Amino acid sequence: MAHHPSSSPSPAGRLSVAADGLVFAWPDGTALFDGLDVAIGAGRTGLIGRNGSGKSTLLRLLAGELAPQGGALRVSGDVGYLPQDVTLATGQRVDEALGIAGVRAALHAIEAGDAREEHFTAVGDDWDVEERARATLDGLGLTGVGLDRTVGEVSGGECVLLRLAALLLSRPDVLLLDEPTNNLDLAARERLYAAVQSWRGVLVAVSHDRELLERVDRIADLHEGAVRLYGGGFSAYQEAVAGERAAAERQVRAAESDLRRQRRELAEARDKLASRARYAQKMYASKREPRIVMQMRKRTAQVSAGKHRILHEQRVEGARERLAEAEEQVRAEQRIRVDLPRTRVPHGRQVLTVRDAELRCGARGAFDVHGPERIALIGRNGAGKSTLLRTVAGELPPVSGTVRAHVPLRALPQRLDLLDESLSVAANVARLAPGAGDNRVRAQLARFLFRGRRADQLVGTLSGGERFRATLAALLLAEPAPQLLLLDEPTNNLDLASVEQLAEALESYEGALLVAGHDVPFLRSLGITRWLLLDGELAQADPVTLEPPGRG
Repeated sequence: MAHHPSSSPSPAGRLSVAADGLVFAWPDGTALFDGLDVAIGAGRTGLIGRNGSGKSTLLRLLAGELAPQGGALRVSGDVGYLPQDVTLATGQRVDEALGIAGVRAALHAIEAGDAREEHFTAVGDDWDVEERARATLDGLGLTGVGLDRTVGEVSGGECVLLRLAALLLSRPDVLLLDEPTNNLDLAARERLYAAVQSWRGVLVAVSHDRELLERVDRIADLHEGAVRLYGGGFSAYQEAVAGERAAAERQVRAAESDLRRQRRELAEARDKLASRARYAQKMYASKREPRIVMQMRKRTAQVSAGKHRILHEQRVEGARERLAEAEEQVRAEQRIRVDLPRTRVPHGRQVLTVRDAELRCGARGAFDVHGPERIALIGRNGAGKSTLLRTVAGELPPVSGTVRAHVPLRALPQRLDLLDESLSVAANVARLAPGAGDNRVRAQLARFLFRGRRADQLVGTLSGGERFRATLAALLLAEPAPQLLLLDEPTNNLDLASVEQLAEALESYEGALLVAGHDVPFLRSLGITRWLLLDGELAQADPVTLEPPGRG
């Protein structure tokens, strides 16, 4: 029987969301939660976990968008939910997107002299709704967005903030955010961080954004269908997990030592029993005692030996179980390990030339890239970063000027739609590296964690993190080897483990990198050598302020 979240008003200090024995499976029977228990109180909670662990699904269950097959959900008060992919009708007015169009219309009617009761009922106590709406929009950096404008006039990042503004205006008791910083530029992220920090009810945010996760009161780690809570932000969580891992590794070493000792004692016991058996056989052969006495001793020795052997084997099995339990406590994430010598670009070699280029979005710029530079491309939403990368990749011609790559290049698009979903991971890689044999393809894929039968999985059946790894493998193993790699918002929708895997894989990359993104901690982890800011014109950016030198 499906159970919908129960909602009841509650004082701010007692607000919470909770799941008791939650059971949820997809229509194909794939179980996601089987008896999940979690309770999250007032304050800010960062929900983390691997891609496919069920973070977004848990939010949808709490929001009432999905119904569990069993268990109970309890949510105190009204819920506001910001999904991962925000879509608003482009023809919709901003006040309609904010959910205040009806109240505004009633207010304007009253101001025009229409005193019908229905208008006063529509307004209720919300006489300052327009002032609150503008203050909320201003607080999120949407100062220039008028209430009568249409949604089609705002950028994708502004749509996210507009949807968040609508939630804040509705004053929910519980706010659920799913990857809220995706596609937001640096300024918009800062405003969202401020909104999160000022929240006083229950807030649960699924995110891979470390800056956001440092601003929460606790981390909820969803792992294998269970949630563990850690106090503090992401740094405190990392310290706690490192401590747990160190303790678990000590337990593994102790269990391994115990297993070796039990095996040694079992071997010694078997040697001793074998020696006794040989002595008994010798005595029996020499007939030094009556036959009935010797047979009785033989049976007693066999029973004793059997009990001794069983006891030691039980101890060995117990040691094996303790070792398995200890090893399970060590949550060492799998790491991508790959050598990419063919991507090497000699130092100083010309890789890319952009001369007096005007892009389709109207932005202009000129710059050169030499091997093996690592360049971060930053700028506000809608500035043209993706357009520039697509122009460099040859997908879009420049309006004027020259954009020319001098080496083989590959591009990782924002949407991971590079691979053929009807083909296996191995077949997709082989398609981009036709000169590589099957053995070589599979040997390389194993380094991207696609070992054995995993390499034969159809791309259409992969989780988000697996699809990302498959796409990255196909790009980096392609022939000719890419000596210029273009990455467009590569951390969007990736879990923290996948972000780390991407950074580690790129450590082995020896070509030039051009990365567009807003995730500054990730960009810094790549060893960026130059920062470029696109804001109408392309300019160098100060690596400390991430603004043109001399500004701010």
